[in-house]
Amino acid sequence: MKAAVITFPGTNRDGDVAKALKQAGANVVHVWHADTALPAGTDLVVLPGGFAYGDYMRTGAIAGRASIMDATRAHAARGGFVLGICNGFQIACEAGLLPGILMRNADLKFVCRRQHLTVERADTPYASAYAKGQVIDVCIAHGEGNYIADPETLARLEGEGLVAFRYADAQGQVTAEANPNGSLNGIAGIYSPGFNVLGLMPHPENLIDSLTGGTDGRGLFDSLMGGKIAA
Repeated sequence: MKAAVITFPGTNRDGDVAKALKQAGANVVHVWHADTALPAGTDLVVLPGGFAYGDYMRTGAIAGRASIMDATRAHAARGGFVLGICNGFQIACEAGLLPGILMRNADLKFVCRRQHLTVERADTPYASAYAKGQVIDVCIAHGEGNYIADPETLARLEGEGLVAFRYADAQGQVTAEANPNGSLNGIAGIYSPGFNVLGLMPHPENLIDSLTGGTDGRGLFDSLMGGKIAA
């Protein structure tokens, strides 16, 4: 797999996600936000975490309109993979790749901690290394991770099985107490209808090595390496 990791002014997790992809076996290339085309042969576009353009206006709003995003939208429309992590999830929503929006955390505080998630389905290219219902331990670090969507959109996400991960406790219970930001239905990540675009607030790239405290994040990247790549 050839993965293009996009860097915007203010991105700070591009190196981390590149390391995770390389560990899983991907060929990684770095792409600048002002570029107008993706490298030939790109299978996966990654929108990493950070504070793109300083999060001015709204988180992800300016980045969603960057030059490279036209090529990213075209790539997704062809069935190509797009992964948005944290700020990248916000960018994906602002760019129209995913529905809904990420708002300020319910308690208006930045949250940085370990967090359990439930894997809502394991039959997608991003989650095949996990089991449905598996509880995984990842990291979160965000101030605007509160996923909001209108009732019709939320019903469609739930009805079509497009929720990828939910915030949960260590036993896999999705509760208000386990929800770090107030996201509707405990949503931590969602898929596009074709399951080729994934946006999630947690940082799986932070836990890919036991030396850093865990390896539960590795499953997402290993899944991508085993998934069918769109032409």
